[in-house]
Parts: sequence; C-alpha cells; structure tokens
Amino acid sequence: MASLLALSGFWLTGCGDRQWNDPHPEGESAGNVIYNSFSGRPKHLDPVRAYSADESRFIDQIYDPPLQYHYLKRPYELEPNTLTKMPTITYTDHDGNPVDEDAPELAFSVYELEIKSGIRYQPHPAFATDANGRPLYRFDSAEDSARYRTLDDFTETGTRELISDDYIYQLKRMADPKNLSPIRGLMTPFIVGMKEFADIAAEARKQLPSPQKDWLDLDQFELKGVQKLDDYRYQIKTNGKYPQFKYWLAFHFFAPVPSLVDEFYHQPGLADRNIVIDWHPVGTGPFMMTRIDPNEAIVLERNPNYREDFYPTEGEEGDRERGYLDDAGKPLPLLDKAVYRLEKEAIPRWTKFLQGYYDRSGIGNDSFDQAVSIGPDGTRLTPELVDMGISLEVVVQPGTYYLGFNMLDPVVGAQPRPGEESQADPEALAIAQERARKLRQAIAIAYSEEESISIFSNGRGEVANGPIPPGIFGYQSGEQGLNPYVYDWVIGADGVGRPERKSIEEAKRLLAEAGYPEGRNAETGEPLVLNLDTPTGGGATSARQLWMIKQFKKLGIQLNIRGSDYNRFKDKMKKGNAQIFQWGWLADYPDAENFLFLLISTNGQVVTKGAGVNSSNFSHPEYDALFDQMKLMPDSPERMAVIQRMLDIYHRELPWASAWHPHSYVLNNPWVRNAKDHGISKAVLKFMAIDTDARAEAQNQRNHPILWPLWIVFLIVIGLMVPGYRAYRQRQMVRVITGETGGMY
Repeated sequence: MASLLALSGFWLTGCGDRQWNDPHPEGESAGNVIYNSFSGRPKHLDPVRAYSADESRFIDQIYDPPLQYHYLKRPYELEPNTLTKMPTITYTDHDGNPVDEDAPELAFSVYELEIKSGIRYQPHPAFATDANGRPLYRFDSAEDSARYRTLDDFTETGTRELISDDYIYQLKRMADPKNLSPIRGLMTPFIVGMKEFADIAAEARKQLPSPQKDWLDLDQFELKGVQKLDDYRYQIKTNGKYPQFKYWLAFHFFAPVPSLVDEFYHQPGLADRNIVIDWHPVGTGPFMMTRIDPNEAIVLERNPNYREDFYPTEGEEGDRERGYLDDAGKPLPLLDKAVYRLEKEAIPRWTKFLQGYYDRSGIGNDSFDQAVSIGPDGTRLTPELVDMGISLEVVVQPGTYYLGFNMLDPVVGAQPRPGEESQADPEALAIAQERARKLRQAIAIAYSEEESISIFSNGRGEVANGPIPPGIFGYQSGEQGLNPYVYDWVIGADGVGRPERKSIEEAKRLLAEAGYPEGRNAETGEPLVLNLDTPTGGGATSARQLWMIKQFKKLGIQLNIRGSDYNRFKDKMKKGNAQIFQWGWLADYPDAENFLFLLISTNGQVVTKGAGVNSSNFSHPEYDALFDQMKLMPDSPERMAVIQRMLDIYHRELPWASAWHPHSYVLNNPWVRNAKDHGISKAVLKFMAIDTDARAEAQNQRNHPILWPLWIVFLIVIGLMVPGYRAYRQRQMVRVITGETGGMY
C-alpha cells in the first residue's frame, strides 16, 4: 500500500519543468532552434536536379548561387550573394567585338562574375586530407569502402575556399546528360557550347572502365561558353540577348559543386549505401544538413565556416512598423538550428503548432474554421488565436495551378505528334482541331473554378485569367484580362463590372457543335468518356475528384479517374499518353517569360522526352514566335501588347480548361521574428529568428497538465481497494484464530 502511494505521488507530480507532451528531445528546444515539419521525403537534394519547392526549402539554405533576392524589398530585387558586385554584361558580335545591346549584329552576351574571397565550405569528409595534402578518403573498390556504412562513419572532415572552378564545374554537371538536370533543355539554346559538351560527356561515359568506377572528371572537357579568368573570376557566354538569365543566377542550379566532392560521392560502393550528393548536400551556405531521416526528422545546423553576412538594413514601406527591421545589421544566420519533423497527418501537425511545439504553420482545410473567419471586412484570425498572440500572413503566391488537356490526344487536342505533322491530311486535321477546340471551350465553361476554390481551398485563391500570376508584369485583371470564350463582362445594378461565367446552355451548344450533343457521339451514339490521369492511386478516391466528375456530368460527359503511382503518372506525361490532368507552377523568377514558356512547343513533354515544362504539349506557331519576341523585351507597353496577343491565343485555344492563383496563409507563433513571405526565394531561413524565452513561457501556459481527472481516478481506485484490503485482513485474522495456518498456535 505504501509503495502504491509513493508511486502515485511520483506519477502525479510529474518530471519537473519539462512538459509531459513535449515531442522534442529534452533540452533541445531551449536552444536557438526553429521547429517545422515535412510530410514526405524530398526526392532530390542535388542542386543540379532538385526542382520542387519541397526540395528547395532544404537545399537553398545550404547552397550558394552567385546572386540572391533582397529579402524585404518588393518588387523583387536581385543582389550579390557570393559575388562582390552584380555581374557585368558585355554584348559582342560573332568576332567578339563589343556592340550596343540593341545592335542588330549582337551575337553574344558575356557575363563576368567576381566571387568574394575567403568563402569556405562546410566541414565535410570530401575535403579531409592526409599529412601530404592528399584526399584522406579514396577507395579503389567497394570492399575498401565497405566499413563506411553512413556518412557519419567518415570521422575526419576538412574545408577549403570557394573558387571559380567550383561554379564552372557545376555548369558542366548541368550540361552532362547523366545528371538529368531539368533545366538542361532550357539552358542549352542559351549557354554557348552546352549541346557540344553534352555530346562529349555522353561519349566519354561509354569509355569508362566499369560501373564500379563511374566517376567522369568533367574538368577534362571544355565548356566553350564558360571561361575561368582567375580563382575568383569567371565568364558565362550566352547566345544572343537573354535578359532573364540574371534570374537563373539566383537559383541553386548555378550554385558551386567542387569536382572533388563529385569524385568523393562517386567512389565504389558508396551509392549502394545512399552516400551520394543527391542525399547529402555540401555547400558554402548558412546551414548544413546534419541529419536526414525521412521517417523521423531532417536537421539543418549553422555552418561554422559561414562567411560574413548581415541582415538587411532597408526594406519596403511598412517593414519597419511590422518589425522586419528590428534585426537590421545583425550577423546571419540568426538561428543555430532548424528541425523538421515528419508529420504525415494534418491534425497532429496543427495540434502541435497550437501547443507551441511547431513555430510556424500553414492552415489545412480541417483546421481552417478554427483558425480564420472570412467576412465583409476580409480575413481575420479567430479570437482564440488572437489571444494566443498568433499572427496571420496572407500573400498571393506567384504561382498558377491548372486543369490541363494533352493537346496530342485525338479527342481533346487533335494536334499531330512531333514528327507526324506531314502525314496528316490538312482538311481533316483542321476539322478535328476545331471540334476539339469547341469541346475544350465547353468544358471550360462548365468547370467552375470559383466553386472549386471555395469548397476545397476555403477561398484561398483567385481564378486565373492566364498563366501569369498577380505581381508579375503582364498579369491582366478585370475586363482586359477576361477570357471572352468563357466569361461575359456584366455591369451590375451598382454600376460595377464583373465577370460572369457563360451559361451551361452555351456550353452544351458548343459541345453539340463539337460532335457530342448531350454528351454522346453524334455518329455512333456512344457516350463521351474522358479520362483524368492522376498520381493518387485508383478510382475516384477524394471529394475533389467526385466533385470534378459532377462538373463534367453537367454536360453529360463521363469523367473516368485513371489513378496510378507517381512514377507511372510521370511516364504517361512524358510519353503524351495522359488525356486530362492537374498540374501547377510556382515562379522560378519574377518575369512573364517564366510562365508563358509553359506553353511553347520547344518545352513540350513529348518533344523533350519528359524534360520540358509544357505538360499540355501545346504547339502554336504564332504563340512561339511571339514568345521569342517577348522574352527579349524589357517591361514596357510594347511588351505588354505582345503578351496580350499571346493571352488572346491562350484564351481561344484553351490548352488549360481552367486555372487559379493560390493565396498563401501562414500562421506564426508570437516568438517568431522576420517571417516575411518571399514568394520567389526559398533561401530565407538565415533571416528568421526565435525568442526562446517567450516560446518556453508560452509552451508552459498552453500545456498545463489537467490533473483533476487523474486525482478522481486515483481516489476511485483507493476507494475500491480499501474495502478489499480490510476484507483481506479480516480473513487473515480468522485463519489465525481457527488454527488454519498449519498448527503454529
């Protein structure tokens, strides 16, 4: 009985100041650490391959491209990152003679980049050397490297200075076909010599002695358009004039990778144990990845070798009032560590945010009503969150999500496949394409994107008038941006004009003209069945998919959901075998070109064998010609006129049935500082800060253990045990008195 009371006392008094429900290791959260979550394993961490936002959120804190975006200024502004100044650009003719940027004889643009001296890489075994300065870890066979099961088994590390060779080597990695860089196809027409280098590298790989030694030293081959001037200066030569190239210099594709790091990771046997650059990044940035466990956590820690870097001292109007300049001039990074824990489900993630164990959070559909309310005066936090000091940041994301048609499909697109254009009968092709166009227009009218945003995104978005999102030159709003094939502009009783979706009767008329009256083939009477290809598994498995089926049913069209795993879905897209699909694009850089290129023919998925971003495989000669004209123009009324004509083609042809621009809703606990949404750059972690004392206090306030139910249970247990104990004692006394104890008395 005494033991039970002692145990219960320990149970009810707890374990000191630490919260019972704290999911983090003891003592960790007292440090200068920010906590967030991830829901799935990043596929690529190699800067030459990674392209998704979920990958960039990690590696953009590790790798250092030459340029970066100013964290606070809007409109977006580029500035030097590892460079001493912005690149200088010289325009030349074919003979290398300087010319004016508007000269008709302009043949090349030469970018000269100068790196700051003294920048050093994070500690890493690739840089470890022996007493003679030779690399410490080099293996001739898989047997030699067998005892190194993880990267942590390499106990010795080293570092070295960043030099221009490292940037040049990464450009060669981009050109090497083996690395499957998603922007190689885009960069090849611009960077001089990329195609030739790709051919040389591919041929050289055929001569490698064995798969056991598959490292190819790319430094032995010349990339004609890239030249080293000295250890801190190099040049990149591009064909013609490509004004958007400067934006790519702020992307991790152009970050440095030394050849010795590439060689280290290509040693025999290491790839079998996943010791590869695609899983263990190496950079000069503010953070380094010290743990990657896709089943539990990803941890970034301050790079002890990070250079001098400081928080900006100026921003846009209102930044000072919002506290974004409170840390002006302080050394970066402001954090020591970032911990991302695996959270596959939205509810646990949301609960831990409210408890104070995650510092920032998006808002899932399940928790939307608990977080915000939308009224005539806009979006507001609920009183409960206001009382907790939580703040809401609402930003229109520079991105576009769309429901696309595969234009190579004979029903919804009727475009000939690449290489088959000459085989098509022109008259029959024109008829088929006109029917397909009217079918797409009918579907676009019936498919209510407004309803989709309201139901499935809680109103967090706006219908797109075209590929270009708000905030980027070329975006059209109001009557000017209206798609006249889908909407009418109607003046209301208040005298204000608004878009009004055309009637379902108009959509049915177009459907009949397409050859499918009431959703049936006019010639055969067969019902029209269209296929939505998704990477979500088989059948109509979600409320959104069931809703989409109803949208098509308005026209009598049967929508069949063809689900498959992600790899099979990607293969369908690559081969042009999908019919209807959903896709999206977030801006790489703030220019109309970065969205309008989603529909140029040279970026088609089939043409580029899966490397392009034109998932609809849309091909329109006039659109392509206008794009080539537009991409070289500065933002001006003349450029806007060209963009408007491109949008006119998009509106008529409708390679996308519908599209929308998402709104980002981000919640920050009150102890988070400098969490300004950027929209373009993911390299923002170094600017953020945490008030650890305020966090600890809030965690204590939000997680008081409620002990009274335990006391009640404890008293009930005691109440039940006391009568039993008394009965037991009475039986023992009876046995002693009657001599039932074996004759002792």
